[in-house]
Amino acid sequence: MDGISLEPIGVIHTPFKEPEEAPNQPGRSRGAIGKIEIYPEYVLGLTDLDGFSHITLLFYFHLSKGFELMVTPRMDNKKRGLFATRAPRRPNPIGVSVVKLERIEGNILHIVNVDMLDGTPLLDIKPYVRDLDPVEDFRIGWLKDKVRFKDIDVADDRSNSCESDGFHEEAK
Repeated sequence: MDGISLEPIGVIHTPFKEPEEAPNQPGRSRGAIGKIEIYPEYVLGLTDLDGFSHITLLFYFHLSKGFELMVTPRMDNKKRGLFATRAPRRPNPIGVSVVKLERIEGNILHIVNVDMLDGTPLLDIKPYVRDLDPVEDFRIGWLKDKVRFKDIDVADDRSNSCESDGFHEEAK
């Protein structure tokens, strides 16, 4: 394979201009409001999306530079393998967030619980359907004794380094 080329289908607009302003995950955004501007050639694909309360966004961490395979997550003091974390600095810096879809007006999606930066390129949208991805018996690895999501609101200073753990979904 020679390579993969992805083109954004739109851009996400949020109140967060700098990485340190952004919440670590949608559940910690305290209802932050955003908009998605879908490019005209993709608007037809929004047909029937308005029937869903939540959508899954796949986006590009456009300010992410470089990565390390061992990182120190903000929830731990021990280095962990990058792929066992939610760090935004990755070989392919792709983020995933589930947000609430308030309404659609033409090519603009009004969303709530944003955790990405203003100007983030949107790669794809999928409807969130809990029953299609049920997980009954799961483990959360090294996070087992560390998860206290109520204590995590915004990114700490490690968001700007390779030693960051950018959570984008809540663990159960």
